[in-house]
Amino acid sequence: MSHSTASSSLGLSADDVHPRKRDSAVSTPTDSSSFLATGRGKLTLVLLCTAAFLDFVDSSIVNLALPSIQREMGLSVSTLQWITTAYLLTYGGLMLLGGRLADLFGRRRVLITGTAIIGISSATAGLAQHSDLLIGARFAQGVGAALMLPAALSILTTSFHHGSDRSTALGVWGGVAGLGAASGLVLGGVITQGPGWRWVFYVNVPVCILLLIAVPALIANDRRNAVRGTSFDILGTALATGGLMLLVYGLTQAPEHGWTSARTIVELVIAAALLVGFVINEHKIANPLVPLSIFRIRGIAAADLTQMLVAAGMMSLFFFITLYTQEVLGWGEIKAGCAYLPFSATIIIVSGITTKVIPRIGTRPVIVVGAILTGLGILWLSFIPTDGAYVQDLLPGLIVTAAGSAAVFVANTTAATAGVPADKSGLAAALLSTAQQIGVAVGIAVLTAIATSRGNSQLAQGHPPLDAMTAGFRIALLVAAIIALLGTVTALRTVNARGDDEEADVPSRVEPAAV
Repeated sequence: MSHSTASSSLGLSADDVHPRKRDSAVSTPTDSSSFLATGRGKLTLVLLCTAAFLDFVDSSIVNLALPSIQREMGLSVSTLQWITTAYLLTYGGLMLLGGRLADLFGRRRVLITGTAIIGISSATAGLAQHSDLLIGARFAQGVGAALMLPAALSILTTSFHHGSDRSTALGVWGGVAGLGAASGLVLGGVITQGPGWRWVFYVNVPVCILLLIAVPALIANDRRNAVRGTSFDILGTALATGGLMLLVYGLTQAPEHGWTSARTIVELVIAAALLVGFVINEHKIANPLVPLSIFRIRGIAAADLTQMLVAAGMMSLFFFITLYTQEVLGWGEIKAGCAYLPFSATIIIVSGITTKVIPRIGTRPVIVVGAILTGLGILWLSFIPTDGAYVQDLLPGLIVTAAGSAAVFVANTTAATAGVPADKSGLAAALLSTAQQIGVAVGIAVLTAIATSRGNSQLAQGHPPLDAMTAGFRIALLVAAIIALLGTVTALRTVNARGDDEEADVPSRVEPAAV
């Protein structure tokens, strides 16, 4: 179906369907010129990646501060976990809404709104004297991140549309994704043992202020698409948000309440019903929150699924290795955090190399090799002993995993946004980020249950507590390696993009069989 047919069914004008032409007139002198070669282009890329880095860091920086927060506020374990769960719920649950709002109301406007929310909620979290206010602030942080991330990636893909510009910009973005998660652990440990856990939140405030000043100065004020009355998909928004939030909640709570408990089963069944209802609604409504036609773009579903699998493996590694270094090896927060410095350095190096390789061989071979390396690195770590040594037992696996995941995130971000029309760039970014968050939630929840079960079994057989705990971590990491390696299979179905921005001819309606 042509763009004109798609635009009429969505109620959009020709300018709305091809906003890249309008945006590029603001950003670059001509379609063939390189925006990234200009000073403004370089500053724009740094700005957008700073916004992304802030969101990725916030997903992990709190982890090493949790023991200190627990001691100061006297929290139970069940209350403490909400400091992490609250962020994941709104971050993963509202991502699709954030991406669609960026497409409909303007990417710059949504980016500024999300940044302001994160800044205010971070200051509130740092000042909190009670757990209720702290957890509420973490909910708000997730809302801000769900608005910021898809808006920032959407701006990036529509600003850097010249072939080499796009490849480089998406490469930097993909590297920031892996770097942010690993750096959050390093920063969390250093800050917690330094100025204290409250600065884990305060550190966001000056960054947000800088972004709020720089965004209006550097980013063009894209004209929003018309949204009138019932044209906005209110029912779809409610179904998607409710279904995703309940799914994340049910998965994160399942290890505590039991996977076969009535509560867990009811939560997951209701979440599935809401999401099925969402798909049905999106197929029938004229102006859906998620036009199902986007899945007609070749390779986008495979890229999202690959991101889900590899992220599930890698982020689970962070979870279990952090527990292993502190609970089994007895390391402090700073030492445990600094263990990831080689991981971060490897991501920076491999991301740069990957950016240069993609234009030559395309994204698919890079994603496949990256998924294999990620799985093999985690597999190496699944052999950790109770009296492990860093250089021998941890460092090789961390470096191999970092190299693989950097290659996947850089190349897969390019593949997941290749051929996406500019008016759906926010949605494509949100789908990729939502897939990653669901993968993390599912991975950690399932693997925690596996680790706990093995640990309890070992204790029942009379093994020492540390040996039993390590045995649990080993089996969880083994399964995490298998999950990451499954990403190799889905990677074979991704598009082999080379960084060029080819706009897709996407129909506005899709048959159920195609979905």
